[in-house]
Amino acid sequence: MAFARAAELALCCRFNAMAAPFPVPPSALLRPQELLQRILKQAVKLSGATSGSLCLLNPNTGSLDIEASVGLGARARRTKLRMNEGITGYVASSGQVLRLGDVAADRRYVPLDSRVRSELAVPLALRGQVIGVLNLDSTRPEAFSRRDELAMVRFAASASQSIRLAWEIDRLRVRSEQLESLVDMGQAIISQDQLDSVLQRIARESCRLMNAKLCSLMLLEAGGRELALRAWYGASRAYIKKPNLPVEESLVGVVVNRLKPLTVLNVLGHQRYQHTELARREGLVSLLSVPLVLDNRALGVLSVYTREAHRFSNEEIRLLTAMAGLSAVAIAKASLLERVVRMEDELRASERLSALGWLAAEIAHEIRNPLTVVQMVFHSLMQEVALGETGRRDAALIETKMKQMNRILDQVLTFARSSEPDLEPLDARNLVQDVLLLTRHKLNEQQIEPRIDLPGEPAWLRGDRAQLEQALLNLILNACQAMVQGGTLGLSVHSRTHAGRRHIAIGVKDNGAGMSRERQEELFQPFLSHKKGGTGLGLALVHKTVESHGGAIQVKSRKGSGTLFLMLIPAAAEPQPES
Repeated sequence: MAFARAAELALCCRFNAMAAPFPVPPSALLRPQELLQRILKQAVKLSGATSGSLCLLNPNTGSLDIEASVGLGARARRTKLRMNEGITGYVASSGQVLRLGDVAADRRYVPLDSRVRSELAVPLALRGQVIGVLNLDSTRPEAFSRRDELAMVRFAASASQSIRLAWEIDRLRVRSEQLESLVDMGQAIISQDQLDSVLQRIARESCRLMNAKLCSLMLLEAGGRELALRAWYGASRAYIKKPNLPVEESLVGVVVNRLKPLTVLNVLGHQRYQHTELARREGLVSLLSVPLVLDNRALGVLSVYTREAHRFSNEEIRLLTAMAGLSAVAIAKASLLERVVRMEDELRASERLSALGWLAAEIAHEIRNPLTVVQMVFHSLMQEVALGETGRRDAALIETKMKQMNRILDQVLTFARSSEPDLEPLDARNLVQDVLLLTRHKLNEQQIEPRIDLPGEPAWLRGDRAQLEQALLNLILNACQAMVQGGTLGLSVHSRTHAGRRHIAIGVKDNGAGMSRERQEELFQPFLSHKKGGTGLGLALVHKTVESHGGAIQVKSRKGSGTLFLMLIPAAAEPQPES
């Protein structure tokens, strides 16, 4: 950073040495806009003009934009001219000075101020290339002499060099600030542990660093075949909901395949850009996309969009590439940490399950046998003893509680038993319909309306029918308990990508009270129940069944908005008929 400041001061000294006609303090050089205004004011003063403008060629649009003005109205200052349009456009395209004693006599003149009678337009050039035009106007006819013309040509040459130096100083200043920001962001990003937090921070800081309209971060999914939006900044809800992009068919897929940056001046006119209408609504024009690479392997794509046409410089490309490099390391670090935490959780769960297996064996030995004897003696006594009304009620209660104890023992033993699923081809649609038949009476009793969303084609998976039916039954009964006043039960089957491969998602949705985030985190832990009379094993059994099938279970719930359970089971090919 010290080097950048030293270079900045050296350029300031060079500037004041060259710019004898209009010396300015070094502080003014830090902002090219201030310098342009000072140059124009000095030119107006030296030439005796009544007004003037300094136009620069916009490399992105090809138009001449008024960057500084003296004596012009707001409407005139907003004017943009094309090359060869008006006096200014002619001077810019030809590189020749033009002095008009009577502007009305020249058909090329574009009137910005009706009071102007004469004009002197001088090109600003660097290394033989026109970068802009210095325009001086007067309300008097024939206001500028040949001597004025020669003086302004010398003035313009000196001004052009001063502008170049000011741009270099400004570039160094911006570069210095960007490097400082990059270091700060790198430290902040790498210090984050949660992957989602890391990704959002990357998107936000990249957007700010590049002065962009929108930033998106996409990671590879589905075995590297798709890019999924994982973080964004400056995007609308519609943009966030856009589908995954196929790598082989999308524009940014080129970045993944080639591991090289991509720039597009206008995405609206690019044939491979897939969401042009969405980009138009978002106000997106130019695109810079760089790969997220770790060990020569693409993780995804970091992209920024501008709101106006912009040609990204090599420095900007290098800057975002550096940001992407830091981001890839941070993503890898956060992913590794998540894996470590997950493995620790799985180890603790495994230890807990081992302890439960031992506990279940003890329960079977110490409780199940005596309970069986008690039940037999109880039924024998019931046949021999005549009971009154109160006695019969008490006996019925005792029998109910003994059955409940048996049911608890069955659940504990089932949970502790490590039987492998007996896999066979199953159509998930039939699975849902069969379990719905079993629960239809209970749903009618509780005034719960089932709503089914099944695909038209078979949804094949390989699973243990009995285990999956029991898991689905547990989820439906769990949903019923969440809707004691009645409601709607949603049952769905659809295909989705999870962990890089296709899965069949079986959904169970209720419109009950929903759950807090804290409650969701402990949902599948055995023996933790918030329900009166619950064992805390129903959902633990569901979780164990799904995992034994190589799948995963997901929960989406908010307080007051109901709960959705998704059983994700790996999809299978359609079974072939036996020959």
